[in-house]
Amino acid sequence: MAIALGASALDLTQAWDKTFPKSDKVEHCKVTFRNRFGIELAADMYKPQGAAGKLAAIAVSGPFGAVKEQSSGLYAQTLAERGFLTIAFDPSFTGESGGEPRYVASPDINTEDFQAAVDYLISRDDVDADRIGILGICGWGGLAINAAAVDTRVKATVASTMYDMTRVIANGYNDSEDSAAARKGKKEAMNAQRIADFKSGVPALGGGVVDPLPADAPQFVKDYHAYYKTPRGYHKRSLNSNGGWNKTSALSFINAKLLAYAGEIESAVMVLHGENAHSRYFGETAYRMLNGDNKKLVIVPGASHCDLYDGGGKGAIPFDRIAAFYRKHLK
Repeated sequence: MAIALGASALDLTQAWDKTFPKSDKVEHCKVTFRNRFGIELAADMYKPQGAAGKLAAIAVSGPFGAVKEQSSGLYAQTLAERGFLTIAFDPSFTGESGGEPRYVASPDINTEDFQAAVDYLISRDDVDADRIGILGICGWGGLAINAAAVDTRVKATVASTMYDMTRVIANGYNDSEDSAAARKGKKEAMNAQRIADFKSGVPALGGGVVDPLPADAPQFVKDYHAYYKTPRGYHKRSLNSNGGWNKTSALSFINAKLLAYAGEIESAVMVLHGENAHSRYFGETAYRMLNGDNKKLVIVPGASHCDLYDGGGKGAIPFDRIAAFYRKHLK
């Protein structure tokens, strides 16, 4: 049950419209809460059937450009099967959550989204306020680490198949565009787009995952297509499955560094990545920045980036290891 802070203005779909089957081991409902910017967020809550007392709780979000009906909901439901109360939420400006204009990302606001989810979980009577964790997938993995660096209420964090969105936007893949000249070109293009958007009154979208797929597309683009553009992972509210982010969304990420204070995180952190993921270097860099003996790096043999979205048809997500990590550190 949501904690009422006034009637919700959101239009929430009550029918099961996830990309994964509903579990008969958990109870499910929609909940809403507001972040400190006043944006109302929508979430799916999953609770173990028949659970009593105060539970450890986990807030889940990601991947970057996805919605809670995709990977984050699968993670949340599966962890609820293992005894946790979980929520999978749509970040500000996306999915069923509020915020205008639509399809905008922000390193500040999206970090706050995780903190607002923690606010909500702590306020529930069936949650143990001292046993709160967060889990971020893909671009929300970096945001989860950023949230853990500022939110001392978070006792355990998992960053799965993570991107550091500030690094990839500012520097390009594998830091191939890490120069002042390359960044200037990006900033000039996005600032020109700001003018066009202001004049038209409608922000232009950058496009989701490319479709149809070019024959010479890199393997990781083929992997994204196989998830977002096929029945495996397509969802009508997903940015990546459809029109994508606003073209100017990346501007604020160029001026930010999500992992700046990762070395000061005292709570537990697991960085989880696929052995063959094109994004693996983000996770390994993040892990090297962490300090303390409660930090863990898990590399899944043979897994690609998108295999950790839904298992890739081969059970690639080590849910038992994730659950064991949370049990150890949320006690």
